[in-house]
Amino acid sequence: MWRRLYFLLILVRIYFAFSPSYLHPDENFQGPEVIAGRVFSYPVHLTWEFTSENPIRSSFPLWLAYGSPMYLLRWLWEGFGYEEVAPSVVYWALRVLMLTLSIVLEDWAVQELVQSPRQRRVAVPLVASSYVTWTLQTHTFSNSLETLLVAWSLVLIGRIVEDKKHSGVFASSILGFVAVVGVFNRITFPAFLLVPALRLLPHFRRKPFSLVFLITFASITTFIAICVDTAFYTSGPFKFTSLMKHPIITPLNNVKYNSSTANLAQHGIHPFYQHVLVNLPQLLGPAFPLIFFPSWRATMRLLSAFSGVLLLSLFPHQEARFLIPAIPLFLSSIRLPKSYTRTWIASWVIFNVAIGVLMGVYHQGGIVPTQNYLARSNETLSHVLWWKTYSPPIWLLNGKNENLDTRDLMGMPGPKMLEELSKVAPCERKGLLERLAGSQKSVYLVAPRSAYFLKPYAQPNASTEVKLEEVWSYRQHLNLDDMDFGDDGVWPTLQRVVGGRGLVTYKATKTCR
Repeated sequence: MWRRLYFLLILVRIYFAFSPSYLHPDENFQGPEVIAGRVFSYPVHLTWEFTSENPIRSSFPLWLAYGSPMYLLRWLWEGFGYEEVAPSVVYWALRVLMLTLSIVLEDWAVQELVQSPRQRRVAVPLVASSYVTWTLQTHTFSNSLETLLVAWSLVLIGRIVEDKKHSGVFASSILGFVAVVGVFNRITFPAFLLVPALRLLPHFRRKPFSLVFLITFASITTFIAICVDTAFYTSGPFKFTSLMKHPIITPLNNVKYNSSTANLAQHGIHPFYQHVLVNLPQLLGPAFPLIFFPSWRATMRLLSAFSGVLLLSLFPHQEARFLIPAIPLFLSSIRLPKSYTRTWIASWVIFNVAIGVLMGVYHQGGIVPTQNYLARSNETLSHVLWWKTYSPPIWLLNGKNENLDTRDLMGMPGPKMLEELSKVAPCERKGLLERLAGSQKSVYLVAPRSAYFLKPYAQPNASTEVKLEEVWSYRQHLNLDDMDFGDDGVWPTLQRVVGGRGLVTYKATKTCR
């Protein structure tokens, strides 16, 4: 029975993996967009993490996770005689990659970590039925990669400790490699392993050869990672003299940056209890109370999850996705309540289906389809202004961003947004004449349909100075950052945001005298 249920949950995971929701800009800007610009020469936008004097993001794990499959895809594409790979193909190929890694590596790790067949029949379906697994784990987040690295580090630690007859040289060597990749991927990685790693001390005392191999492979991987980052961030051909004079050690830069409260304040300061009292319930739902009453003794994965959450709570900037590595560890350690079991299961299903559809389908769901539409459009564009959305991934524009100015106006006040739009919008009358001549470039505004401020400007025969003509829309889009309960009230806000769901692409013109 549980195997059929697990197969059904894999189908659910596949559905969400192929839904174009956009959970956070970092799933593009801190991963695929960076590497796609190098592999396919797409014009890309590099964020400050990669352009500052002391860059804090390592390219080493990005090359391993995304660069290798991109090169393979390019080789296959060219081998079949096609032209350059379209960005949309790369985008969905990476979704397939993350889906595959989730099903193979995450579920495999859970099966290894939960050794009791009876407990495994509960743990595996619970992890597979979590909306975190459906959505966040199938997107290209560094946190999603961290989840896999943490889980397999625990598997390797378990293999080393449990093998009393051998030194565990192979597992120790792989652990040294995985640990370094984890640190270069995210500096939060050690928080989940500090306590479980203590179990290795008695083994290393008995089998010091195992420790030698771990340190050796960790050192080699560290050296390679520093070389890759130094070459990535240094203009011109890579030389070892550059490595000696100015090595780029991104984890060190990251620690220095995040040690400053002033730097963290730019990204949001949260109370110390944010992770425990807000973020964990948001990720676990009805399972949250159960993590404090596990089904058996304090396992290594439970210690890893709790220590990771508590250590990350020491830092004032706390986002829910930082805790993704702890979710499969918690869910594989809980015991279903003996009383009201069916009620709990019903609440678990309702919670994950509701949040899964919200986050996996509708959350900023129109951004990627809109970029793909703009990439296919035959319209000659000069500017595309995005308002009240997440920052769009410009690498999906299929090279059009070389001549197309994409501006992210974020949550700019409406009147100010119209000023910016008016500066670049073509004159309506002049636009008609030049369009007939074939030389007029269009300006688009992309905004949620729930932005009712735009309604007067989108009416037919509007008498406003700026006029908007709807040219394309995507229905499955919700802008959860446009909730104005204080001014509009709860019900009117929900009516506007949910009832006005969708992302609209407008052609903008203005009346010129």
